[in-house]
Amino acid sequence: MTLSSTFQVRLRSITFEAEHILGFELVPLPPAERLPAFTAGAHIDLHLNTPGGPLVRSYSLLNDPRETQRYCIGVNRDPKSRGGSRHVHEALRAGDVLTISEPRNNFPLDEGAPFNVFIAGGIGITPMLGMIARSQALGTPWRLHYTARTREHAGFLDMLAAHQGQPGAEVRLNFDQAPGGQMLDLGRIVADLPAGAHVYCCGPLPMLEAYERATAGLPPERVHREYFAAKEAAATGGGFTVELARSRKTLEVPAGKSILDCLIELQVEPPFSCREGVCGTCEVRVLEGIPDHRDLVLTDAERAVGDRMMVCCSGAKTHKLVLDL
Repeated sequence: MTLSSTFQVRLRSITFEAEHILGFELVPLPPAERLPAFTAGAHIDLHLNTPGGPLVRSYSLLNDPRETQRYCIGVNRDPKSRGGSRHVHEALRAGDVLTISEPRNNFPLDEGAPFNVFIAGGIGITPMLGMIARSQALGTPWRLHYTARTREHAGFLDMLAAHQGQPGAEVRLNFDQAPGGQMLDLGRIVADLPAGAHVYCCGPLPMLEAYERATAGLPPERVHREYFAAKEAAATGGGFTVELARSRKTLEVPAGKSILDCLIELQVEPPFSCREGVCGTCEVRVLEGIPDHRDLVLTDAERAVGDRMMVCCSGAKTHKLVLDL
């Protein structure tokens, strides 16, 4: 696994935040006193040495971007875990030294918006917390719709409680499995958006799909979302050629393999993490050919330009791609 732009930090503390959700505070190793700066919505990659082999998993930074003395993340123990969240919950201990990436941001806050509306489901609250802190710092009014199965499954409620009563801040909680509970009415939320508001959503796949339907009539520059898991299968049909411009190598991508699989075999792979097209780590410039985009990072406009792609999941619509590798 490529360890480009990584460094080590100390796991200072682990906190219980909700059922199946733990909070982790990461601090610099001496003599460093500060960590690389980040922006609201950013994430880091956590490099894990699990019994099943090395894994890299991405987690949103949830603390105030002004806090460069620490990074805070929240991790939900996913019952369908492929080893990442289970290892984080069971094996990590306060005091451990961990390897992480520098922060990257595929889900940035538009700081020029007149009003921000945040919609979070479950662990999808984590990127919103940093955005809320930044909105407060900018003086931008905001509203949060946060849904979880029950109050016991809703993480970081203490952080949200600290915003209650502040000017321009509004928190609306929804527990759909509580007595009398119901699913969020995304259509109503979108219909009630203040003029010019930007809307952000992060949560389970069905929620994001419903969100995309509800916001289909809004100007795309005002609609933002982040996926935690793939929406469609990776392109593994194969049957095309990839030329590597800088390495001066050519490879044939067979059926059953991704471009990244083939690049790993040639030992010319770019940095990568999720292998699902949701983190943006493996982005590569396209010099020739038309990609078959399967990621959830690029916008429709960026896909149409066709000058970059995520090689972990995307394929080719032409017989040949030329990549800047």
